[in-house]
Amino acid sequence: MKALGWWIADYVYAGYWQLRASLGRSDAASFSSGDAAHIVVLPGVYETWRFMQPLITALHARGHPVHVVDVLRRNQRPVAEMAEQVADFLQANDLRDVILVAHSKGGLAGKLVMTGPAAGRVRSMLAIATPFGGSRYARRIPLRTLRAFSPEDPSIVGLARQLEVNARIVSIYADFDPHIPEGSELAGAKNVRLDTGGHFRILAHPRVLAELAVLAE
Repeated sequence: MKALGWWIADYVYAGYWQLRASLGRSDAASFSSGDAAHIVVLPGVYETWRFMQPLITALHARGHPVHVVDVLRRNQRPVAEMAEQVADFLQANDLRDVILVAHSKGGLAGKLVMTGPAAGRVRSMLAIATPFGGSRYARRIPLRTLRAFSPEDPSIVGLARQLEVNARIVSIYADFDPHIPEGSELAGAKNVRLDTGGHFRILAHPRVLAELAVLAE
């Protein structure tokens, strides 16, 4: 019954913020000022940056310049393409010593960025509910965009072999995730397992900001 309650609360949260995101008119540039560490946000699949706006607002209030990669749109392209767009953004804006704050699929792209040509521009990554080992549920989904999260997908397998950057990643995830039954534990990373449930609503969990504060020091 507890898992069912978490599942319902998670989708209520997701539905509310997807609706808010579709109606949002905020200018991403309004969050790009600040003297603290630069942050680049990487939303999950089918999410625009506005889905993460509560977290973006909280980070900006703490003095962080928060940057949005608009060309990602709703993140339906392959992880490799997404990572290339993020790397291009970092280089085009000459951003350095950046902290990536990523949700779900965004964490896969973020890790790939940390192993590519823009790797030297990234200090660390806070990955929230990221399927580093894939999700067995993806095997049953006919949509290519979601089937790419299968544990056997080449992008998942290839990323799992990239171990050298894991020490610079904090993976934070819920005890129960309705989308990732395997969890988001990443070997060699700092793994933070929250005593709660959900794939979306943990974006608003206070531990997320606490872990970011540690990375930003």
